[in-house]
Amino acid sequence: MYNNCSSTMANSVKQCINMVGRVLVYGGKGALGSACVSHFKSNNYWVGSIDLSVNEEADASIVLPRELSWEQQEAEVLTKVGDALNDEKLDAVICVAGGWAGGNTSKDLAKNADLMWRQSVWTSSISAAVASKYLKDGGLLTLTGAQPALQGTSGMIGYGMAKAAVHQLTRSLAGKNSGLPTDAIAVAILPVTLDTPMNRKWMPKADFGSWTPLAEVAELFHKWTQGKERPNSGALVQLITKDGVTHLVEAN
Repeated sequence: MYNNCSSTMANSVKQCINMVGRVLVYGGKGALGSACVSHFKSNNYWVGSIDLSVNEEADASIVLPRELSWEQQEAEVLTKVGDALNDEKLDAVICVAGGWAGGNTSKDLAKNADLMWRQSVWTSSISAAVASKYLKDGGLLTLTGAQPALQGTSGMIGYGMAKAAVHQLTRSLAGKNSGLPTDAIAVAILPVTLDTPMNRKWMPKADFGSWTPLAEVAELFHKWTQGKERPNSGALVQLITKDGVTHLVEAN
């Protein structure tokens, strides 16, 4: 399911004329993804969403069937994004898809690792493929790693493995001949804990002042999309929040 400015009525055409840019949010129906869609829409961007369910607020909402393989999902996304863009290019590809699973080697390691790989690595690699084909020269690709995965994650091994792979992908994309457009950058955010409704539900007694607000992350993406205060390509940017204040700290 997807819509396009070229096929909408007069009021939507007017909105397209006033549009300042185009972004694609992979994971656009999740908590952070929905916040990103809303933020960019409120700032007059055309916004595309990719997820397992529809984001009604997006200009184009691409829904992927769960049963598709990695290769099939990539092909489906590339085709539908191309259709939705109608020969236009993206200012940013923002991948915030992901999930969490705990566990060590004692039970269900392969099952948990496979789930984490699908949710974080598949989506990140497909986002990179989208960027190589549809991102503007000088555009932005952001992926989502995790600050804990800079070290060992013995209590959540599958999660740590997948996020570490996203970190490696980010640094690879910054290298020569990665396939990204000219002067495009690839950056990963590495949050510790995001302030989502689900996290609050499952950790009601946590220190919320150490959790990163979703609106701050969305605004960070907006700023980088505009070319403001961008880190170098390949940067792994830790989001360290303390007493309600978030600091950006690049990992070595």
